[in-house]
Amino acid sequence: MNPINRPGTHATNRRTILISGAGIAGPALAYWLTRYGFAVTVVEKAHAPRHGGYPIDIRGTALEVVQRMGLMPQLREAHIDLRRMTFLDGEGGTVAALHPHTVSGGVAGHDLEVRRGDLTGILYAAVRDDVEFLFNDSIDTLDQSEHGVDVTFHGGDHRTFDMLIGADGAHSRTRRTAFGPEEPFHHYLGYRFAIFTMPNTFGLSHETVMWNTPGRAAALYALGETEDVHAFLNFSHPQPQHDALSEPAAQRELLFETFADAGWKVPDLLTALHAADDVFFDAVAQIRMPRWSSGRVALVGDSAYAPSFLTGQGTSLALVGAYMLAHSLAANSGDYAAGFAAYEHATREFVSLNQGLVTAGDAALFPTTAQALRQRNDRLRSLDALPAAQPRPAHSALTLPDFADLI
Repeated sequence: MNPINRPGTHATNRRTILISGAGIAGPALAYWLTRYGFAVTVVEKAHAPRHGGYPIDIRGTALEVVQRMGLMPQLREAHIDLRRMTFLDGEGGTVAALHPHTVSGGVAGHDLEVRRGDLTGILYAAVRDDVEFLFNDSIDTLDQSEHGVDVTFHGGDHRTFDMLIGADGAHSRTRRTAFGPEEPFHHYLGYRFAIFTMPNTFGLSHETVMWNTPGRAAALYALGETEDVHAFLNFSHPQPQHDALSEPAAQRELLFETFADAGWKVPDLLTALHAADDVFFDAVAQIRMPRWSSGRVALVGDSAYAPSFLTGQGTSLALVGAYMLAHSLAANSGDYAAGFAAYEHATREFVSLNQGLVTAGDAALFPTTAQALRQRNDRLRSLDALPAAQPRPAHSALTLPDFADLI
């Protein structure tokens, strides 16, 4: 029996919800909303679920979310199991070689690391039979009224929904339309980065190798010996005008200029960058908002509270936020104002603790001065002699309410 129609589902009078974004937060939210009896539509500008992508982590409270979704066996099978993280100095010499969890605060044998595309595919498969997906489309305009949210899609359709949820990433168009420009919510952390794939000509497997000089880093993430590696370039940079580096040509020119004299394998990365067709370039930043809803529109995941990759918690916040938003709406019988307020009240402290794992200019892995880099290297060498790392309290700082209580 379709779970959205099963007897005993919490009564919501089949309120309709449009979710913008079919990445991680969107399908996870759709999963829980359908089980609470909502009728869900997801619109996604891509033509299909996105495959590939860099490795992402699922930790702490988020593990309980995917466990309750019944996805743990599939995710354990997709687990990458990176075994080593090697740090190099400017000359390419080894500073320290550690288990990745020693650096991240993860728990070996418990936390998950999977390809982003594997997670999005698993989430999509879990909801595709219960949710209407509109691929290759997006929201052009929205207008709120006492009757709902009137949406005009880029493809030309016009529809009205009871609520609209933005799950469309750190540069959310939904947020821009409902809350205004991104700049007031965008908190720059002092770095720019690029990530792309290149052939694994280095003999690396299930490991990360990172090279540093003050204010610059280059890394290779190898998921398997026969797969392409993910190349990563990160550098400190003054905050530019918001759209100053929006053009790919300007982005690449800045990368070539910044790393022109770099050693180790960085010249190989720059050569690969010339030919790469999957370069993702962005600022290292967080999204911080005074509120996550406006009328009938709310935000979840990176759209509302992107923590930056420096925390390693973006995926976990998206999964937990999706669960909490769906539960809050169901607990308030679909009353959007009460539900959105409850969601924010119950989730904001968890978000703040995880965003607080990093502060501007103080990224432990990417020191900007020679002295800070020496201190970081000394800490890494000392970690090599310590017992297994302990989990970070922020990762598990929220106890999920019970889904069964509302059924």
